Amino acid sequence: MTTIFSRYVFRQAAGAMLLILSSLSGVVWIALALRQFEVVTSQGQNAATLFAMTTLALPNLLALIAPFALLIAVMHTLNRLNGDSELIVMTASGATIWVIARPLVVLALIVTGAVAFVNHIGMPWSLRMLREYVVQVRTDLLAQVLQPGNFTSAEKGITFHIRERAPNGDILGLLMHDTRAENGAMSYLAERGQIVKQESGAYMVMTGGHVLSQNKPGEAARVIVFDRYALDLDEFGEKVSDDRDLRPRERYFSELANPDPSSQYYQRSPGQFRTELHERFASTLYPLAFVFIALATAGNAQSTRQNRTRAVTTGFAAAAGLRLAGLGLNNLVAVKTALLPVLYVLPLAGIIVSLIVIMGTRRQPSGQSKLTQAIDGLSDRLSAILARFRPANPGAARMAP
Repeated sequence: MTTIFSRYVFRQAAGAMLLILSSLSGVVWIALALRQFEVVTSQGQNAATLFAMTTLALPNLLALIAPFALLIAVMHTLNRLNGDSELIVMTASGATIWVIARPLVVLALIVTGAVAFVNHIGMPWSLRMLREYVVQVRTDLLAQVLQPGNFTSAEKGITFHIRERAPNGDILGLLMHDTRAENGAMSYLAERGQIVKQESGAYMVMTGGHVLSQNKPGEAARVIVFDRYALDLDEFGEKVSDDRDLRPRERYFSELANPDPSSQYYQRSPGQFRTELHERFASTLYPLAFVFIALATAGNAQSTRQNRTRAVTTGFAAAAGLRLAGLGLNNLVAVKTALLPVLYVLPLAGIIVSLIVIMGTRRQPSGQSKLTQAIDGLSDRLSAILARFRPANPGAARMAP
């Protein structure tokens, strides 16, 4: 009987979680697509590039979305079981809350494994692929957007003009005017230009040309003749990162645990490597913490006449506050190493406190948890205090001038 009920609860919770996770992921995907829509409208890319870039950016947020999807699914399952009087029947038959908790904890462990996989493998891989797509977009910027005979602005302050394209894709008769500096301006003229893609980025290699620079308005321009000049295309548009190094989120476990000492990113921000490494492990504890918080606030059987909105609200508020505290702590850990254990203490404290509340609920015949009773008592006190300031005769108060 217990096994059949556990399978039933697991199917209900797992099905609800997959539906909620798909819905949340779809909303996030649409939000990311709207942000990347400029890739199609202004940079000449096709819809396939937009779809790929948006999808590759999604795993970066799945580790944060999945625990909340689990929390919503568990809350929904517990409310449904209570609304159908199944929790009441199981409690009346002598079953403890652990009969209900067992399949939910198993589901939380599955989510924990999925979050660990995304943190250590899925997210670094997807962000590296996204980086390559961004480099490709920058490489295609001049090749697709610029049309022979037209003046085109890649971004504000930069104007391009090309005479024609050679059959091999080279640009002939290139003119670029750069006025991004406040007082100065630079103009590049070249007979031929070629886009070169490397691991470090994309470059426009110009041959046979001149550079005209002017530092102040009215000042005579200086002319520099060059045979070969490389222009970094990463100067146009949004940068992937501050330098050529991989960001901490783009690195695998081994690269975070043993970073290259010569990495400029590591030399500048070693604390971010430490924070990212421990955040990937600490975030796997939140699915378990959310399940126990849901059981502590909404896992007890109640009559259908009792309002469970307050218990559900309490569970959501406690879980959201716990996760937000963990996210806010990341910035402090990057600066103060002594706060590193707190990353693990927060979710573990949520689990321990929830277990204490659950154990206390088992000894209460009223069916309400101590946390819910405390909130009810606080609400009653606030209502009593507000009642003192109400007029004795509201109708008379409104009639008074």
